[in-house]
Amino acid sequence: MWSKVGLWLMLLSLSACVSDSLKDVRQGSARMVTTTDDLRPPDTTTASGAYQGVTEYRVGPQDVLDIAVYQMAELTRQLRVNSKGMISLPLLGPIQAAGKTVPELEAEITQLLADDYLQDPQVTLYVREYTSQRVTVEGAVAKPGIYALSGRTSLLQAIVVAGGITEEANPRGILIFRVTDGKRMAAVFDLREIRGGNVSDPLVYGDDLIVVDQSGAKSAWKTILQTMPVLGLFRVL
Repeated sequence: MWSKVGLWLMLLSLSACVSDSLKDVRQGSARMVTTTDDLRPPDTTTASGAYQGVTEYRVGPQDVLDIAVYQMAELTRQLRVNSKGMISLPLLGPIQAAGKTVPELEAEITQLLADDYLQDPQVTLYVREYTSQRVTVEGAVAKPGIYALSGRTSLLQAIVVAGGITEEANPRGILIFRVTDGKRMAAVFDLREIRGGNVSDPLVYGDDLIVVDQSGAKSAWKTILQTMPVLGLFRVL
């Protein structure tokens, strides 16, 4: 449970994120893009871990890995990647895990075992917890906060994790903010269009900020949204 001080600090942090993003949009430093393909993964999806492209995930610090080696029970275990991106296995010692895909890490462990210990090692690796990737959900949702992504997560799924939208929400005003190529990017979606299957449900990534606007006079983004097409497509501001 959050303490009163912890909750206050979290809300203060979220407020600062939203304020900075709104300022970036107004000043024109946050850009809309023309298609979902143009809103690439954020700059943080590099060696620190995260998704590259659409399907590939790179392990990051604090992720939890399940590692199994056939017929070697002593190497079959659950490990958390430490803050430096390392894991440690019996016989093999420290191994750099962060920044590598699951197949790359499997292949490296397999080769290390084949070099000195096993003739034909069979290694299976699975990411149990994607703890290194977190997304912030703010605005008219039941439980605003910072959430760890448990694998590939879409915008709609992230909103569900945050308890869903409230009665005061504007379903046409769902904004995503992301830093790509050193620039803060912004996109706006209509939740009804996504739910209806009329537009794609975009992936969200670690460090994304999702803001659900309020409807009517309570809208904090009314002026901004009036300048953006809310069609589930991205546009340049």
